[in-house]
Amino acid sequence: MAKGKFALGAIIGAAVGTAVGLLTAPKSGKETRAELKVKAETAKKDALDKAEDLSQEVSKRATEARTKAEKVAADAKTTAEDVKAKADAKAAELKATAEDYKVRGEKAVHGAVEGAKKGFNEKK
Repeated sequence: MAKGKFALGAIIGAAVGTAVGLLTAPKSGKETRAELKVKAETAKKDALDKAEDLSQEVSKRATEARTKAEKVAADAKTTAEDVKAKADAKAAELKATAEDYKVRGEKAVHGAVEGAKKGFNEKK
């Protein structure tokens, strides 16, 4: 942006300097007006060219920013999906382990109950 402001300032400065120079030059009014018209048209063309260049640069940078943002979003989505998949796998693993402990516990309790019954029946 500093380059664009400097260029715009330089164009305006050149136009003002040219106008002052023409107005103080020893020429007829008709010649001065014609020269001012040419210089004004040149300055206008230069300003429009700079504006077009600036517009293209802004558009280019906006496209680059959009592309980078889309990439970051895609990467974040992929990372989130990976984390979810790992969490789901870990949850399934923990559920299987818990189920295994439940079955083992039930068997142990059943074995203890049966052993107690057997021991109780033997004492009678």
